[in-house]
Amino acid sequence: MKKLIVLLSISSGMFAQNKPIYDSILAKKLGADDYGMKKYVFCILKTGQVNVTDKVKKDSLFAGHMKNTGRLADEGKLAIAGPFMKNDRQYRGIFIFNVSTIEEAEKLTQTDPAVKAGIFVVELTEWYGSASLMLTPEVHKKLQKKSF
Repeated sequence: MKKLIVLLSISSGMFAQNKPIYDSILAKKLGADDYGMKKYVFCILKTGQVNVTDKVKKDSLFAGHMKNTGRLADEGKLAIAGPFMKNDRQYRGIFIFNVSTIEEAEKLTQTDPAVKAGIFVVELTEWYGSASLMLTPEVHKKLQKKSF
């Protein structure tokens, strides 16, 4: 029993020493509030009404979709993007936009060729999440061997 108490005391002491270190410069760069959070717009891409059957056209639209996604990330307008696995809700993917209004996000979605063509429809809502998400595009480039 004494060993258990000693171990609990040691581990409690270790956790107490690992206090987060606030970085005001990084917080300002990422637009974080006092909680390390910020407002984004969350977007769900859903299957649209248009089904493009021409392979060349479909490939072109999806290539444009990927190029546009990369451009938005490079411009700092997109924190997270990615597809969903096959599901029964018609969900195709997500974007988390680094903008503060639905209207700004709507304008960004209209730069996507697959959205404009009606392959995808979007559902937008304001979302409050960690400002650290803005580091994702930068880190992703360091992990990515191939590009789309």
